[in-house]
Amino acid sequence: MNSNTVFNWTRLTRQAEGLLSVYRHRNSNAANLSALMFSEIPDVSWVGFYFLENGALWVGPFQGKPACTKIDLGKGVCGTAMVSGKTIRVEDVNAYEGHIACDAAAQSEVVVPLIKNGEVVGVMDIDSAQLGRFSEADAQALTVLAQVYLDSID
Repeated sequence: MNSNTVFNWTRLTRQAEGLLSVYRHRNSNAANLSALMFSEIPDVSWVGFYFLENGALWVGPFQGKPACTKIDLGKGVCGTAMVSGKTIRVEDVNAYEGHIACDAAAQSEVVVPLIKNGEVVGVMDIDSAQLGRFSEADAQALTVLAQVYLDSID
């Protein structure tokens, strides 16, 4: 987002809370949140979820171009966020050692670990074709959205 644009994260968070308040289904809520974020957040190229299953991250609901199906723990931005349990903001994915290029157009990325009942169960991944697209404030707001999602599932 350019410096002259102010995105209303509070409005988007309220929309997400309303959208995800009806049912407590993991995949349905991930699908709807992906669609909401993809349609509302400017200059994103991919928004989605990877869930921990059988010792790896497997692609879940998403919006954007086809994605990597499986990511090993500790590999790439998603696998690293999964293992560390910390949000990772990457201004230039080409400078990130071990980056997995699922979409060659992606230039910047934020990955938020999904921590439910003290365990990391997956990650929420947001990509942009713009270098440096995500600020620290964006990463914090995306962490709040991830929590809205986690609060909406059992």
